[in-house]
Amino acid sequence: MNQLTAREAEVMNLVVSGLNNLEIFEKLCISTHTTKAHVSSIYKKLGVTNRVLAVKQAIANKLKNDKAKD
Repeated sequence: MNQLTAREAEVMNLVVSGLNNLEIFEKLCISTHTTKAHVSSIYKKLGVTNRVLAVKQAIANKLKNDKAKD
């Protein structure tokens, strides 16, 4: 999780919270395209192919993105 940018970590936390792309875009006031790009980048960095696997990995790594929030 530490390879994620601060914004990707923020998006990942929202994904873990159960938000879909539309809800993330509305919450962060970013375009749907940007939301999809962040999610796609997260998948690549985590080496996963879907939301469920991304969430499982985030939980397994205990969301080690706290430093991204600092």
